[in-house]
Amino acid sequence: MDLTKLMELDKTYYMNTFGQRNPVFFERGEGVYLYDSIGNKYLDFFSGIAVNSCGHSHPYFVEGLCNQIKKLIHTSNLYYIKNQTLLAKTIVENSCADKVFFANSGAEANEGAIKLAKIYFYKQGKPHKNEFITLKNSFHGRTLATLAATGQEKYQKPYGPLIHKFIHAPINDIYALKSLVTDNTAGIILEPIQGEGGVYEVDKEFAKAVRKLCDEKEILLIFDEVQTGMGRLGYLFGYEYLETEPDIFTLAKALGNGIPIGAICAKDFVAKSFSPGDHGSTFGGNPLATCAGLLVFDIIKKENLVENAKNMGNYFMEKLQKIPQVKQVRGCGLMIGLSVDNAKEIQKKLFLEKILVGAVGDETLRILPPLIVKKEEIDLFINAFKKVLGGNL
Repeated sequence: MDLTKLMELDKTYYMNTFGQRNPVFFERGEGVYLYDSIGNKYLDFFSGIAVNSCGHSHPYFVEGLCNQIKKLIHTSNLYYIKNQTLLAKTIVENSCADKVFFANSGAEANEGAIKLAKIYFYKQGKPHKNEFITLKNSFHGRTLATLAATGQEKYQKPYGPLIHKFIHAPINDIYALKSLVTDNTAGIILEPIQGEGGVYEVDKEFAKAVRKLCDEKEILLIFDEVQTGMGRLGYLFGYEYLETEPDIFTLAKALGNGIPIGAICAKDFVAKSFSPGDHGSTFGGNPLATCAGLLVFDIIKKENLVENAKNMGNYFMEKLQKIPQVKQVRGCGLMIGLSVDNAKEIQKKLFLEKILVGAVGDETLRILPPLIVKKEEIDLFINAFKKVLGGNL
């Protein structure tokens, strides 16, 4: 099928939630590259929005999934699931969590984290503690509750009235955040680095102050690690970068390397608030999805991808900081935001150079390469980026 025909069919049959997409569809991927329907090769520095951290069609990942599909894809959670248990064990052994529950996406994981926080206080006899504070310009998902948690009005406006009650504080302003805390505050939700908001980092001092505030006021600290988890920042989890442990954190995206999966990870004192029947999922944690998660952990460990993300991120940022048209380089590891003029136009011109990146508004380019990226691939990007900036934007 050619691209023109596909675009016509898409316009006829698919709900228009994505607007005018980039005029391409991809047939296959290999490593940091994608190949379109006519064989053009694209350097993928967006990773499906921080999903394909192990790269495309990783041989070990593909073989492991194929073997699992041949044996078993899905069973009910009424039965024990070996991969589910082993992946939960792996997450706990490598994190500050004591218990894990699997969902199908980041939004579902965040929704589950909110439910867990609310039921924790309900079972403590404190049902009035049912409000949450998040940060302005945050993004937590597209369900009604996670939309309410998201600190961007453009996503919320069509769906009011929103789920009660989420209050939004400015990032890295502990005094403003403290002023919003009441006796009804159940949780404070932070992204270690805001992705959809433009790649803005939470300061370590701010995170530590929020942790102290939560301890003093009996508030649960929740980290949304949907984008920052699984090595993206040069740390296995973003809370390690912030040197601050949450009570609950969520994972998704890179945990499945393209297979849909999310995870609610919690300390035992809050996790035990979920009793049988309080939460559930038909597909969450099925044999295929949790097989993907186990394979991702194996690849990250065997190929030292956390360290590679740190080293390549440092190398990449040093190169970017030397480019005069780049006003600011933000982020950590391989989660990078560039302040530039005409970001959307630069994104389009990079696309014509067969390089994929994201844009947040017209002022920020968002760069999320696979964690397997090498210096020579970063150099390819830098050369193309300089070429694009040298043209007439």
